[in-house]
Amino acid sequence: MLRTETRRRARALQLLYAWEQSGRPPVGEVVRRLLTGAPQWRVSVEDAEPLALDVAEHVEALDAQIADAVEHWRPERVGVIEQCILRLALRELERGETPPKVTISEAVRLAHWFAGSKAPAFVNGVLDALARREGRL
Repeated sequence: MLRTETRRRARALQLLYAWEQSGRPPVGEVVRRLLTGAPQWRVSVEDAEPLALDVAEHVEALDAQIADAVEHWRPERVGVIEQCILRLALRELERGETPPKVTISEAVRLAHWFAGSKAPAFVNGVLDALARREGRL
C-alpha cells in the first residue's frame, strides 16, 4: 500500500502531464475532464489538485531553474513526463515542507513508474544538483 503523500504526488504528476499535453488550460478544467472519465479518482485527484496548481502557477520560474541545471542537454530534449516530475519535485524543494532527500527519492520513484529506464538517474542527478546549488543538501 502506498503512502498518502506518494499517491498525491503520483496524481499531481498525472494532472500536470494532462495539463501540459492539453496546451496548459486552467488546472481545474483538466481535473473536471479527468473526473468525467474516471469518477473513482475523485478523492485522490482532489487531494492532488492544489499541488498541481502550485506547480502550474510557477512553471516559468521552475523551467528556468531546470534549464540551468540540465548539463549537456537542451531543455526541449527533456521528455514531458520528466519535465513534470522535475517541476513537481523542485517546487516541493522550494516550499521546504518535506526533507530534500525524501523529495528527491519520491521523484526518482515517480520516474521509475512513469518514465523511461534512464529517467530515474537523470531526475536524481538534476534534483541533486539543484538541491545542492540551493544549499538544501
